[in-house]
Amino acid sequence: MERASKAYVNRDEEDEMEVSGYSPCCWKLALVVLGTVCSGGFLLLFLYWLPKLSVRWTCSSVPLRDARVLLLRTTDQFRTWSRARVASFLAPGSDPLGFPQLPESRRPLCQAGQPEDWDCEEGLLSQPASGEQVEIRCFVHHNARYLWSAESQAFRRLRALEVGQPCSALHARAGCPAVPRRLFFGANQIDVRVPPVPKLLVKEVLNPFYIFQVFSMVLWSLDNYCLYASAILFMSLVSVCSSLYTIRKQYVLLHDMVAAHNIIRVTVYRGPCGTEEIFSTELVPGDVLLVPPEGLAVPCDAVLLSGTAIANESMLTGESVPVTKTALPRPAPGPGPDPLYDPEEHRRHTLFCGTAVIQTRFYSGEPVRALVIRTGFSTAKGQLVSSILFPKPTGFRLYRDAYRFLLCLVGVAGVGMLYSVVRSEPVGRIVLESLDILTITVPPALPAAMTAGVVYAQRRLRKKRIFSISPQRINLCGQLNLMCFDKTGTLTEDGLDFWDFVQAQGGRFLPAGRGLRDPALRHSPFVTAMATCHSLTTIGGCLSGDPLDLRMFEATGWVLEEPSQEETALHDQIQPTVVRPPDQTLPDVPEGTPEDEATRQVGLLAQFPFSSSLQRMSVVTRTLGEKRLVAYMKGAPETVGSLCRKETVPENFSAVLESHTRQGLRVLALACRRLEGRFTWHRVQHASRDAIECHMDFLGFVILQNKLKPATAPALAELRRARIRCAMVTGDNLLTAISVGRECGIVPPKGKVMLTEALPPRDGQPATINWQCADELPAPDVPDKASKEVRGYHFAISGRSFSVVWDHFPDLLPKLLLCGTIFARMAPDQKTQLVEALQKLDYCVGMCGDGANDCGALKRAHAGISLSELEASVASPFTSKAPDISCVPNLIREGRAALVTSFCVFKFMALYSIIQYLSVLLLYSTLGNLGDAQYLFIDVAVILSLAFTMSLNGAWKELVPRRPPSSLVSPQLLLSVLTQILLALSFQVGAFLLVQGQPWYQQGAPAGAGGRSHWPAADDDEDSVRSFENTTLFYVSCFQYVAVALAFSKGRPFRQPPRTNGEGSSWRAGSPAGTLTGATRRLSPQLACIPYTWRLLLLLLVLSNLALSLLLEVGTAGPRPSGSRRPLPLSLPPSQLELEELATGYACRRQAPPRAKYKRLAQELLFDPDWPPRPKTSTKARGPPPAESSA
Repeated sequence: MERASKAYVNRDEEDEMEVSGYSPCCWKLALVVLGTVCSGGFLLLFLYWLPKLSVRWTCSSVPLRDARVLLLRTTDQFRTWSRARVASFLAPGSDPLGFPQLPESRRPLCQAGQPEDWDCEEGLLSQPASGEQVEIRCFVHHNARYLWSAESQAFRRLRALEVGQPCSALHARAGCPAVPRRLFFGANQIDVRVPPVPKLLVKEVLNPFYIFQVFSMVLWSLDNYCLYASAILFMSLVSVCSSLYTIRKQYVLLHDMVAAHNIIRVTVYRGPCGTEEIFSTELVPGDVLLVPPEGLAVPCDAVLLSGTAIANESMLTGESVPVTKTALPRPAPGPGPDPLYDPEEHRRHTLFCGTAVIQTRFYSGEPVRALVIRTGFSTAKGQLVSSILFPKPTGFRLYRDAYRFLLCLVGVAGVGMLYSVVRSEPVGRIVLESLDILTITVPPALPAAMTAGVVYAQRRLRKKRIFSISPQRINLCGQLNLMCFDKTGTLTEDGLDFWDFVQAQGGRFLPAGRGLRDPALRHSPFVTAMATCHSLTTIGGCLSGDPLDLRMFEATGWVLEEPSQEETALHDQIQPTVVRPPDQTLPDVPEGTPEDEATRQVGLLAQFPFSSSLQRMSVVTRTLGEKRLVAYMKGAPETVGSLCRKETVPENFSAVLESHTRQGLRVLALACRRLEGRFTWHRVQHASRDAIECHMDFLGFVILQNKLKPATAPALAELRRARIRCAMVTGDNLLTAISVGRECGIVPPKGKVMLTEALPPRDGQPATINWQCADELPAPDVPDKASKEVRGYHFAISGRSFSVVWDHFPDLLPKLLLCGTIFARMAPDQKTQLVEALQKLDYCVGMCGDGANDCGALKRAHAGISLSELEASVASPFTSKAPDISCVPNLIREGRAALVTSFCVFKFMALYSIIQYLSVLLLYSTLGNLGDAQYLFIDVAVILSLAFTMSLNGAWKELVPRRPPSSLVSPQLLLSVLTQILLALSFQVGAFLLVQGQPWYQQGAPAGAGGRSHWPAADDDEDSVRSFENTTLFYVSCFQYVAVALAFSKGRPFRQPPRTNGEGSSWRAGSPAGTLTGATRRLSPQLACIPYTWRLLLLLLVLSNLALSLLLEVGTAGPRPSGSRRPLPLSLPPSQLELEELATGYACRRQAPPRAKYKRLAQELLFDPDWPPRPKTSTKARGPPPAESSA
């Protein structure tokens, strides 16, 4: 048999998979059919649950090029298996786009208002050379389509225009027919079909949990437990119906969420054929979409080719402020750089599916056009829907340990089966008793009971306006030990207040004293830069845009106007945004002054939007009456200063900047440049921003104040008291971030900050790290060796230095990550790198941001929280409608409560099965068993009620330094379970032996509890059940269930005390009362009439059992002793607090080395004489610098 050909798809991506080829095999199928018939259908169920065996047992391995069935396996830690069928269709070509690389000489250059050449040979999509049809093989997995590539002999994910396309080629639009492309890409529809109820029912019933329930009910019916089987059947039906209702409701909600964008009417441009109105489902990559002035619900991902659009992207990023989208820059014809389009890098030029265009601005005679680049599930909204439909598994140890523990219970059941065999009973009876023991030992209600804590926690979170598209991550939140926070909009307010400005002229800063509205400054380049360098627009008569831009513009007092169509004649047939000084600020105009000087107006002709990676934005303007264009730029001072002519930058640039950033103020730099005469409007439209943003004249600083949100400091203080490490990850200035960090408490008032400045290799010198104390300590205060004061430093690093350390100092990177607190000037991809690197140190990382520039980090973190007005966001698994970080402690508290609840319920269910298992084995020794009504009372009235009500305890109001355990196999938890098992065994065996030694004891069926004697009707089921041993063990076991429920119902420090759980308290009190009174009439015939003195003795036994259970649980699983711990100074960073705590525990109690990598590293650093580095020293990289940078 030929070995299966294997290949990989999505190589080196998050969803990488291994693909193996198979083809159906007739003789294997025949054997599977025969096995299915012989096993009564169980073999088919087995293969349904295990797709790996399903494919291998029914198919033969073949090369991928001949495969009809594919076996897929993810390459992550979960190794998830799935299967897919290979389909085929005929197309006029094998390339879905036919996208040629245009030679330089053939790049079209279109003038404003003039039609472009729509020849297909030079357009985006090429026509097939002939009418020959080609067979295309493909498969679909998680709504993504993969095509067979004959060249690489592997499947490749179908990509549209979002990867590897030059910007010039995207501007070379196509007018080719859309039909061939539609064959490849299908309908532009995020099709969330609501499955019919019968299909959902079959899928739900085939769950292993319900199959085991059906098996158990059949077994109980054969063993004459019809009443109990009927009750379980009724409960299972209720559970199935409830589950069906919940699942169908989720599908309906998801369907309604995407339906608004699925089918709308849109207008597309067809080249020489004009425009055509079609349904949005007919759009394919390569179509040119016309965006109307009144706006549009964007049905696809499209890149703007002309005009400007104002879009609301709150669904994607959670950012409620509308975003200005500008046309994709068109590279100039001829030799020169032609950048590749990237949706993230060029997101300011991209309209995303699911967002809403509020309004557009366009050039005279030319509408706003956008090129469709992605459709359907490939769009940003489609990816959000796919993440909800196919959530990624979470590698949580609790569930892995739970399955292992279940296997142990199966082993315990095997011991009971052997006991039945040893008693030499008939074969049929042995089989029934053995399977009965299996259903007792492995409780079928365990999975549902364990998820109850997560369900209740999710409900409580919704009440606090915290929503989740991935509820299974709630338990992970209980293990968070590191939280990263964005600054602007997360720790601080979205808006900024104008504070001050510092003007520069002639290479020096001018003295302060004049306001922005001073007549002498009215026409100055500095004020003009503030009034023009923004992306503001008018929506509904009000200015709208970035809060920073808004505050700067309002400070100038200027007026923004969007001229009418007639006014565009003043600006070369374009319709610009115009800004001008307010009328009331104009001085008296002398006679003879030209009109254009008296009415100063500045038109905004072109805009290079703000880029997080570049840390700047710029505009090109033209003042009314002037011929030459002027470019204005604003951005990070370090970036702007590097792009200015040296003679215009003051020598004390860094000192003045540092004096303001140390106060926590936000500082922006302004610059301008009078463009040469060769820069006309047409050339500016094709010029790259690098050609404009150079040789600038430095104008000065704009200083703004970014106030903390009221909830920031209290939330961070609570996290710090809980020993949860906090770090700031921001794109702002390093010193500003340090100042804000001190103000909010991430850096304590007495904490010291070490600046880490890393320089790349140059002039043959290796990369270097300069260490500098940010607090400017006097020389006597700087220690000469690594004392505890030095160890308490908080390290601060910029994005540029982080990149150098990542590339050239791999040995120092983990140490900086362990001790780093401030990460500033971080680009979006660097934030993601940081989160990944922290996770590699075994941190459980949380990330909280506004979703604007940190989507990657929010997705990558174990718990990403986006501050948004929407319930679901593509940015992160958690969304908070509360606009501050108060949601973080709430989420961690609920996560800890849900995690502890899962542990408590699991321990309770495990003890329940063992207690009942012991009772049944003891009764088997007397040829007895529990009765039908007794099983019903125990499993329904006692166990299920206790299991689900003990999950109702809410989260404790405070976060404590101790985190709940994450593993069921920890010594603490195993000791707790084992001691409770031994206690239950001892009391049951003691009661069993005591009752047999009583003078009134008799074997057989004594009188019932109701006073009737059924003796000698031995064939009656009640008589075969009724015995003194049965009654005694029934009473004792029922009280033991309540005892372990009380012992395992943890309260502080992670959950509310049990007394606050009214429902749970009622059931814990009601279960003993029902047991003492015989519960129901149905139980009375199955209980023997016992003397009053024996009842009192049993009551004394069960009360003793309860007291010992509580004492043992407190002794084995109670709070850890803390008396030996010495108090630690709060000025130390959280990582140092943990380091000192580890060292103390290791030295005093000789604990074993910790498993977590960051803890082991902390111990190593504690005894490392070279760490941390001394201030005002440098560290050189080892070895030659690498030829290429990887970060």
